[in-house]
Amino acid sequence: MAFLGISGMQYSGGMFADARIILAEDSNVFTSMIGKRLKELFDIDVEICRSFEELQLSYDKSTDPITLAISNINLPGAENGEALEYLVDLSIPTIVFTGTFQEGMRDKLMAKDIVDYILKDNVFAVDLLAESICRFLTNHRHHVLIVDDSPTARALLSSRLKRYNFRVSTADSGAKALEILKANRDIGLMITDYNMPDIDGFELTRRIRASIGSHELRIIGVSSSSNRLLSARFLKAGGNDFMLRPFIDEEFYCRVNQNLDTLLQIQSMRKERAVA
Repeated sequence: MAFLGISGMQYSGGMFADARIILAEDSNVFTSMIGKRLKELFDIDVEICRSFEELQLSYDKSTDPITLAISNINLPGAENGEALEYLVDLSIPTIVFTGTFQEGMRDKLMAKDIVDYILKDNVFAVDLLAESICRFLTNHRHHVLIVDDSPTARALLSSRLKRYNFRVSTADSGAKALEILKANRDIGLMITDYNMPDIDGFELTRRIRASIGSHELRIIGVSSSSNRLLSARFLKAGGNDFMLRPFIDEEFYCRVNQNLDTLLQIQSMRKERAVA
């Protein structure tokens, strides 16, 4: 069935019946709502664990890998966040579903390299969770290229994108980026630094736009410069978006999603016109 997410994400592909999803949550209301919604949307049968002991047993009883875990911060038997620590230590991709949001809590969660966190404090919480799950299960279809001459910056962006299940390629120069794009026409998003020694982000974008349009490749520019006019110059060069460092994970992921959603919508419209 077609799925339209709260943020505008559209998905009409196949179901995810083979995905093994663990739900560590002790609220009967939320376990019922989440289980019903994921079955309805994606044909996913969620494994429900209402305590830390049940979570451990669920992991131990099967050798099948866990695709994704959804976990409350506190569970019976793990009132101090031990369940989340357990999942993170096992390198299981995890979305936190919590009713508590404080700045300190948010920082601790993001430091654990979780996939996402969803707050229970609104009527759209379950739909937001369903969208986050759908994105994680489909992000591997997107190939993203990171272009930056800084090894640290490349590693940081790469780790962020891989956390969300994207396929990632990296280039340490504009010239290398052009080579990778030529060899990998499935790349749908490029994130490029502005200040690079061989070809800066503006020139790289101009060269790419000479042969690849926005309907094939979205381009996000990034920079640590305090010059706010860089965004205008970059957009005029053919870029689709621009972000000044430092940016927070939620903002970064939102902008990546928006650009990829736009790309898919454009491609879908072009296919419909071609058929008509």
